[in-house]
Amino acid sequence: MEVNRAEKYNVKICRKEIIAAAAAEAEAKSLKERFLSLSNIDLLIPHIDVGVFFCYRKPPPLLSPVNNFSSMVAKLKTSLAKALVVFYPFAGEVVANAAGEPELLCNNRGVEFIEAYADVRLDQLDFYDADGTVERKLVPKKEAEGGVLTLQATEMKCGGMILGCSFDHRISDAYAFNMFVITWAEMATDAKELSISPIFDRSLLSFRQENDVGSLEQALKLDEIYVPVSSYSPPPPPSPLIIENSDPPTISRIYYIAAKEINRLQSIASSDGLCRRTKLESFTAYLWKLIARVGKSGQVCRMGVVVDGRRRLGSSEMNAYFGNVISVSYSSLAVEEVEGMGIEELADVVHQFVAEVDREEHFRGLVDWVEEHRPEVCVSKIYIEEGLSVVVSSGRRFPIAEVDFGWGKTMLGSYHFPWEGKGGYVMPMPMSGDKGKDGDWLVYVHLLAEIVEVLETVGAGVFQPITSDYLFSSQK
Repeated sequence: MEVNRAEKYNVKICRKEIIAAAAAEAEAKSLKERFLSLSNIDLLIPHIDVGVFFCYRKPPPLLSPVNNFSSMVAKLKTSLAKALVVFYPFAGEVVANAAGEPELLCNNRGVEFIEAYADVRLDQLDFYDADGTVERKLVPKKEAEGGVLTLQATEMKCGGMILGCSFDHRISDAYAFNMFVITWAEMATDAKELSISPIFDRSLLSFRQENDVGSLEQALKLDEIYVPVSSYSPPPPPSPLIIENSDPPTISRIYYIAAKEINRLQSIASSDGLCRRTKLESFTAYLWKLIARVGKSGQVCRMGVVVDGRRRLGSSEMNAYFGNVISVSYSSLAVEEVEGMGIEELADVVHQFVAEVDREEHFRGLVDWVEEHRPEVCVSKIYIEEGLSVVVSSGRRFPIAEVDFGWGKTMLGSYHFPWEGKGGYVMPMPMSGDKGKDGDWLVYVHLLAEIVEVLETVGAGVFQPITSDYLFSSQK
């Protein structure tokens, strides 16, 4: 399939407005101005914004009345106002409390909604080059001080649309944001019953009154992966994730990995026949091998994995909990150690350090640990320590097939997380349910340029640049 690639394209902002929770529904639910405290786990999250975008083809001509951009935007705005009644924190603003900690003022200030036009077709966009194609063009920058969520609907030259979102990570993790997007889509399609009703009860993550961090052993383990910013030596920059004039440079790319390659890596990582490693563990082990190739002898190479604690906290309510319920577990090895180990051995290491965190006692202990350090700002060590560091966050539950606002399923969707920090970030997600792509992964990476080069040379058989040929063909 031959297409004309758009080396550069322009996005014109056509309109900006504020969408608040629908007044009648909000009044019916007695939504009055209130403060919503951040949980102790929320307080571990640095002040950074997370982006996500969803691409839609031009609606079929018979899909009346939603068959053009203006009708699509009208549907988005109407349903958004309803969704903000249920997910009211997104319409609030972050303020500082008396202790200087962030908290959420739920005042229905509203969400900034941007309408834009791009002079390019969907099939001309180079999504592989996420820096040039996505950042600040299709995913908006959150401008409003204290704002929680900004949205942008961009009309494409071909009649398709891209919906970009940017939200404050301190208020929501990816799981909670996915809940919001699913509800928004359900309201747009007039679903008779919503599949999710969010829970904002912070007592579900309250610290234990006896102020017990679980045990001395547990406390020491937490001290190994989290640190108060003020006690870190050498002192980090004012914002733990930001480095002025960072060198060497980091870049963002989007790849796909064929299902057969994912299965092959899992087979290699499970080759002893005793333990079958997960696809994520296997992928992380392989990635670790590639990253070590850019290191020098004696240099530390850290690999981390974001762990969602909802399923471990023993309550069905946690499945609908709104906020952050994540922790970052990681391990440090010298470059030569990683180079001397096979994928199977590294997968065992990944499994072990993830298992240490993937349990209730870790998350309960983490809540207690933060309470003992408040109001001190704390952060995961992997984000600020020197050396090669990469964090893998699984987006395998990204609801790509469920974000249908009434004009068809998402053609492509991805998180976009280009932080300005020392460490890299990698997020594998499911590809859309298009015929021929079931089981494939889409992988967003934000890594040192030299690591990206290794991915595209040594790892070329696994990491495939996302292309129009791949996206717009029904079969691989």
